[in-house]
Amino acid sequence: MKNSTSAFNRRRFLQGSAAGAGILAAPAIISSKALASSGELNFTGWAGYPALAEKVFPAFTAATGITVNFKEVPDNETIFADAKVALETGGVDMIEPTIDRVGAYHSNGLVGAWDESKLAVDNYLPGLADGNAGERSRKDGMLLYVPSNWGTEALVVNTANAKLSAPASLGDLFNAENPAVVRPHSALAAMGRYLDATGKLPRPFMDGYTDMAAMTEIWDIVLAEAIKSKGNIVQWWSGENEANAGFTANGATVGLCWDSTGFNLRKDGYAYVAPAEGAFAWHQGFMLMKNATNVDQAHELAKWVSTAEGAAAWAGAFSSNPVGKGAADLLSPDVAAFYSGTFNDEALSKLWWWPDQSAEFLAKRAEYADKFKAA
Repeated sequence: MKNSTSAFNRRRFLQGSAAGAGILAAPAIISSKALASSGELNFTGWAGYPALAEKVFPAFTAATGITVNFKEVPDNETIFADAKVALETGGVDMIEPTIDRVGAYHSNGLVGAWDESKLAVDNYLPGLADGNAGERSRKDGMLLYVPSNWGTEALVVNTANAKLSAPASLGDLFNAENPAVVRPHSALAAMGRYLDATGKLPRPFMDGYTDMAAMTEIWDIVLAEAIKSKGNIVQWWSGENEANAGFTANGATVGLCWDSTGFNLRKDGYAYVAPAEGAFAWHQGFMLMKNATNVDQAHELAKWVSTAEGAAAWAGAFSSNPVGKGAADLLSPDVAAFYSGTFNDEALSKLWWWPDQSAEFLAKRAEYADKFKAA
């Protein structure tokens, strides 16, 4: 990547894309109020990232006096299911889904509004909490979502044995010569984007995200094509641990996985590769349960993760990209080198951000995913 660091290229991406425009600024200082805070916070987030409990939460406790009670779950669907239960039973203050799910949480009445006066919204990198992302974070004038980190889902490949196109393509996931590990709904989206790129869909793949009739028309075709190529799938994954096992235990040579999977396997003969169609990109963040008990403590965690130190720690735990100004300069050299090896300027310009997905869309998508697995 032309002798530049990943932090530099993330800056350039944020400057030049729809995701943001601006430059990194100096780290923010944690307020004296945060330092004086105490209490507990019940937080439901992602499993498979041991650094959260081992390093990140202790650092937050040291900074604020707040103890985090962390429940780990594998995926967005489980976070959503737990939130629905917690609305009736209590016990959860804060959750960490992705931005494409904001509408579903709002329409189900699960989450409450953040008090912007208790946050530090100027800490965030431009484009992650404002602009289009800011619009997606609000419903009915309420701020329902604030960012925690962002990253990608691309090809993890066995450098010795994977059979790849030139350049590598999402279509390689469906090559019978490649034992594959995939997440069902991501694999269907990959097939949809591949068919779209090769001119084999009757209308743009993106139409299905805003028109349910179009979704049925498109995804019927996608499902049929994916089933034809299902024989090479050796493992499904829904969380980090399953994705890793698909390669280390079940012999996959290619997979569509998060950047953290590629990072974890980087020393074992695997590479993380952006497909020609563009890597999937995700935007993860915090939501406040409507019946949260520890509201001030939730605001303190969200605010801490927006600081340079907190954002770097959170992103480091996920091997992902930070949301706070100045945080990129604090990432470990290993993470910086990993990203610079995958995302040059062209790959960054092709990032495909998961679009908003309504509750109706998600329910229908789950039906297609179940049919794919069961076929």
